[in-house]
Amino acid sequence: MKNLKIAAAFFLLFTVITGVVYTGVVTGIAQVIFPNQANGSIIEVDGKKYGSELLGQQYTDDGHMWGRIMNIDTQTYTDKDGKALMYATPSNLSPASDEYEALVKERVEKLRAADPEMKDAAIPVDLVTCSGSGLDPDISPAAAQYQVARIADARGISQDKVEDIIDKCTKGKFLGVLGEKTVNVLKVNLMLDGVLK
Repeated sequence: MKNLKIAAAFFLLFTVITGVVYTGVVTGIAQVIFPNQANGSIIEVDGKKYGSELLGQQYTDDGHMWGRIMNIDTQTYTDKDGKALMYATPSNLSPASDEYEALVKERVEKLRAADPEMKDAAIPVDLVTCSGSGLDPDISPAAAQYQVARIADARGISQDKVEDIIDKCTKGKFLGVLGEKTVNVLKVNLMLDGVLK
């Protein structure tokens, strides 16, 4: 019985320490040091929220930059009012599967049709493949550059202006050495629409 009381006391003690104190301290530090990231990195302009810079959004029209292929499902789940709920999942297709090959081929054809000026250029791999999460918000600078002519033509603006926006939305390597340069698709599209400056 004595051991049971000691075990129960330690259980309660560590529940309070790890479940309440630790969580509160980490949350408080995050809110002070990294408030934007701690709150989801939401892009908000004049009180309107446009999305998180950490989650990809799907654009398919010629006047916007396209991101990576997204595995979005709007058929499986609905809310209590019967409205479709959207969720995304990572792709677990094998690169050797016929389904994966068909998905890549479909995307290549779509890009070739949308970007005829780039018919001789190799399509960057991140434009024809899914990310691990299925919601990657960034693409490579090469993938962004591949789309410049299409976006400029669709919007009636110069390619230099599109490239300037891409440069403003390009993030360098972490600590200057880790990872790769990336371009945030949502930020580019919001700048193209004049929402962000």
